[in-house]
Amino acid sequence: MEVILLQDVEHVGLRGDVVSVARGFARNYLLPRRLAEEATAARVAELRKREAQRARHEAKTAEQARTIADTLSKTVLRFEVKAGPTGSLFGSVTPTDIADEIWRTRKIRVDRRKIGIDTIKRIGRYAVPIDVFQDIRVEVKTLVVPEGGELPPEEELAAMEEAERAAEAPEAPAGDAEPEEAAEEGIAARTDAAEEAEPEPEWRADAEAALRDE
Repeated sequence: MEVILLQDVEHVGLRGDVVSVARGFARNYLLPRRLAEEATAARVAELRKREAQRARHEAKTAEQARTIADTLSKTVLRFEVKAGPTGSLFGSVTPTDIADEIWRTRKIRVDRRKIGIDTIKRIGRYAVPIDVFQDIRVEVKTLVVPEGGELPPEEELAAMEEAERAAEAPEAPAGDAEPEEAAEEGIAARTDAAEEAEPEPEWRADAEAALRDE
C-alpha cells in the first residue's frame, strides 16, 4: 500500500515521501496516528507540483551554491517547542522541519537528506551542517527554544542535561557494601575463622611444659 508520510518516521521515510508499506502497518499504525495519509493520485500530483516549484530555488551550479551558502551562513533559525524542566522536548526537531523553515524564511530549497544532523530532542543552540552542493557545506545557526521562553546560558543547559542523566541512572541498593570492600571483609572473616579452628600443634605444648619445669 502506498502512503504519503505526514511526519518523519524512522526506518520508513521523511515527511512528504511517498512510500510503499504493508497494508496492516498502514492501517494499524501510520494512519490512526496521523503519521501518513493514503497516496491518492490527486495528493501525489499536488506534492510533485510543490517539489517542482521548490526545485527552481535549489542550487544548480557551484556559483549559485556559494551564494546560497553565504545567505544561509547569516541565517538564524528559531524553533519554539514544548519542553520539560530538564530541557527534553515533547517531540523533536527533524531535518525536514529545518528544510521547511529554511524554505519559509529564505525561499531556499535544501535537500532534507543533505542536512547532517540527527533529530534534535533537547533545547539548545545548534550549528546544523548542510551540503548545498558538491564540496560546498555551510553551518546554519539553529535555536531550539522552550515555548514562551528563552534559552538559558550554556552552563545551565549542561547542568540540566547532567541532572536528567543522573535522574535516569539506576541507583545501587542501599546498605550494599562496595564490591572491593565486601571482598576484603569476606577474606578477613574467613582468615579469622581458620585461625580459630586450627588446633595447637603438639610440639608447641611440649615446649611450653619444658619451660615451666625449668
